[in-house]
Amino acid sequence: MKRRSADHPLLKLDLQRWRMRLVLILLFGGFTALTARATYLQIWQTDFLNQEGGKRIQRVVEIPAHRGMITDRRGEPLAISTPVESLWVNPRDAQADATQIQALASHLGLEPDHIRRIFADKSKTFVYLRRQISPDVAARALALGIPGLHREHEYRRYYPSGEVMAQVLGVTGVDDKGLEGLEFAFQNWLEGEPGAKRVLRDRHGTVVEELELLQSPKHGKDLTLSINLQLQYLAYRELADTLARHQAKAGSIAVLDARTGEVLALVNLPGYNPNNRASMKPALSRNRAVADVYEPGSTMKPFLVAAALENGVVTPGTRIDTAPGWMMVGNKRITDVHPKGNLTVGEALQVSSNVAVAKIALDMKSEDYWQLLNRAGFGSPPGAGFPGEAAGRLRPYESWRPIEKATMSYGHGMSVSLLQLARAYGAFATDGVLMPITILKRREAVIGQRIMSEDVARQVRGMLETATQPGGTAPQARIMGYRVAGKTGTAHKLVNGRYAPDKYIASFVGLAPASAPRLVVAVMIDEPGGKEYYGGLVAAPPFSKVMAGALRLFAVAPDAPFETAVPAQIQIGEAT
Repeated sequence: MKRRSADHPLLKLDLQRWRMRLVLILLFGGFTALTARATYLQIWQTDFLNQEGGKRIQRVVEIPAHRGMITDRRGEPLAISTPVESLWVNPRDAQADATQIQALASHLGLEPDHIRRIFADKSKTFVYLRRQISPDVAARALALGIPGLHREHEYRRYYPSGEVMAQVLGVTGVDDKGLEGLEFAFQNWLEGEPGAKRVLRDRHGTVVEELELLQSPKHGKDLTLSINLQLQYLAYRELADTLARHQAKAGSIAVLDARTGEVLALVNLPGYNPNNRASMKPALSRNRAVADVYEPGSTMKPFLVAAALENGVVTPGTRIDTAPGWMMVGNKRITDVHPKGNLTVGEALQVSSNVAVAKIALDMKSEDYWQLLNRAGFGSPPGAGFPGEAAGRLRPYESWRPIEKATMSYGHGMSVSLLQLARAYGAFATDGVLMPITILKRREAVIGQRIMSEDVARQVRGMLETATQPGGTAPQARIMGYRVAGKTGTAHKLVNGRYAPDKYIASFVGLAPASAPRLVVAVMIDEPGGKEYYGGLVAAPPFSKVMAGALRLFAVAPDAPFETAVPAQIQIGEAT
């Protein structure tokens, strides 16, 4: 009999029910494991989860600190930090159409192709588009709604006085660190310490909430200079006018307070606008009065005379025969442009006789002259606080040959900076005491170093006063109502180790009022053009105007009758 299919043993197994139970068991086991894992994480791993979550949405961001302000002695701002924005992009998130890229390029002053290349480089997550732009420009760029475009708060240095203080102050870089001038020299003082805060950012990097302040920013400390900005503007104006009138290559003016050693003005031209970095070039950014050296010419003669008086080689009345207007030292000839015959020491300074001072030098010990120059600061940086202060060149006296000893009496064979020279002349103003100089405003009195006797300093100062009188080399340095003492210098310029026959450096250094000097003004004009190149014609006039303005500015009492200062005929035989 045929067996029925319903009685087959395999058909008696309830396969559907077993499958259902197996799936239910697996599902129940999975849910149980997930619940246990979730319970474990929520109860025992809370800190870990918060930390991991925080890594993905929380960030610690820097709070920028601005640099300290630089002011003049009266509190006028010379360098201040202004808030700016920097735009950066995360190329992995950046998405922009052609219209947005064109608008962004227009706002930032960039080429559209440059922006496209940045956006296309998905290997990077941070690229600056433009740094230190105004907040308005940054706001217009962000208003385009480009994903991945962000801003960063920064500070940028602004210099209200522009070119007038450029080489003195220097500049900061894009990271707000000093690169030149006083910004570099006082970096640690001016630099602030940034703060930090914890924020929440969304997936696009936008800050959505500030959680906590971790550290407040510490802003940089302010710096007060000894500079008087009004006097700085006056010196700048007169120097610019002199360079234009004489078609000179460059020039510098330094003004010192003889009593305190403070630098009241320091100007160099040509210059640049530190607010427009495109105009900044290495040659223009040099603080020439501090970093450049030159042969000072006849402005060194007062120091030779002082050394001779100090060591008893001559007296103010000692007469020196300069006829026939020249002399030979070995096979070298020293000349005066105009022979003067028999001169006293004072008259030798008044008419700036090379022959006279050379004869005095040859009668002295080299060591005696060197000692005074060394005590006056020549051969050493002046130590005013500027970076890159030049030491100049003062060779050991043991190596001086007779001709070198003679030529150094009128400033050849050595080199100085204008700031060095101005400081040294301060000793004639303070009756023989050399004051330490500074670019910072002094709060307390300082003590100088005596480098010559009081009598010698006063005697030389009296001789220097005759140089500005009729018959002297610098009557154009005179100032109505004030007695002025000073010395001209005209020296051939060294070019490739040789004296150029048609290139000169004209200079003048003077004190006023001569009865009790308060100020020292030094002027140096590099390569004056045309027929006028003597210090008495080129450097004395700007000295007179700057000194006159400074005396009025500081309300210094007159010490002479108010007579019209009519320049007498210039005696141009002052130096070679």
